[in-house]
Amino acid sequence: MDEQNIRKKINTELMNAALIEAKSFEIIGEILEEKGIVLSPEEEPVIKRCIHTTADFDYADTLTFSKNAVPVLKKLITEGADVVTDTNMALTGINKKELLKYGGEIHCYMAEEDVAKEAKERQLTRAFVSMERAMRIERPVIYVVGNAPTALISLMDAYEQKQYRPAFIIGVPVGFVNVEAAKELVVESNLDYIVNRGRKGGSNVAAAIVNAVLYNLREESNN
Repeated sequence: MDEQNIRKKINTELMNAALIEAKSFEIIGEILEEKGIVLSPEEEPVIKRCIHTTADFDYADTLTFSKNAVPVLKKLITEGADVVTDTNMALTGINKKELLKYGGEIHCYMAEEDVAKEAKERQLTRAFVSMERAMRIERPVIYVVGNAPTALISLMDAYEQKQYRPAFIIGVPVGFVNVEAAKELVVESNLDYIVNRGRKGGSNVAAAIVNAVLYNLREESNN
């Protein structure tokens, strides 16, 4: 297709970021309706933002929520829980301005020199060790895992040994090795979680889930 024909297909009225996002969510809603997919009001903002982030409608089927997951996550955020991510990409993607309204802080220990040194000495991944580091935080922590299944394994090991209980886990690591099994450990626990079953996920999806809840809280406060 030549440039002239491509330009004819571009909607020049939708060049504003807010308008583009609004139109995107409108299209997502229409496609979900065409597919006969009805989402619960609590989970809808999260699922739609994951679809918006990835253009992948599989999330309507694979994104899995523990009972009352979204209200629990909202309560943790509004009470000032901290957030720990397994990548700096997820840390960067989360809207820190919205999170800081409630007093929570966000951390990522993956790039810390002592974490890397300890991981090498113990022959573990940095993600595993960084979660151990996060368990020292003396307030409730929301764990946002979008890349490393070993981060989930670290959390679940501590939980199963009754050494630590994560306040909430967002478990959406992407990949092929230990990814599905690590997610299932979370799903089979009695923890509060949002997990994407299967191989799909990523740091962008992890950040999108947090942002969906933050933006929903903002909308509720404005109404």
